[in-house]
Parts: sequence; C-alpha cells; structure tokens
Amino acid sequence: MPLVDIQLIEGVFDKSQKQEMIRKVTDVMVEIEGEAMRGVTWVRVQEVASGQWGIGGKGLTTADIKALQNQGR
Repeated sequence: MPLVDIQLIEGVFDKSQKQEMIRKVTDVMVEIEGEAMRGVTWVRVQEVASGQWGIGGKGLTTADIKALQNQGR
C-alpha cells in the first residue's frame, strides 16, 4: 500500500485545502494503478511549526509562505 506524506508549514492551508490535497493525491494513485488502490492509499498531512522548516539556510515562517502565495495570485 502506498503511503504519501505531505509536509506543510502550519497555518498556511486550511482544512478544506488539506482535504483536497488528500483527495487529489489519492485520485492520482488510482489513475496510475487502478481503482483497487483507492482503499489502500494512505495520505498523511503533517504540519511543521512556523520557523522550523528551512530552505537555503533560512527558516521559513507561515508569513513567508503566505507572501509567496500572494505573489502567485
């Protein structure tokens, strides 16, 4: 059974967005391997505390990620 971990900085995505991620990741597995995968595909959403995730030597915060989201809109 596949297990997919989605790791996010806390406070960036709301409950409905996380549910959509779970649904879409499951749908992709079903698309690749067939409907039998739906019931055995595990998707786990884990949130990391703001500032506890780093890229390029800099800890990212919830505010940093929200600013990036706003740039893309």
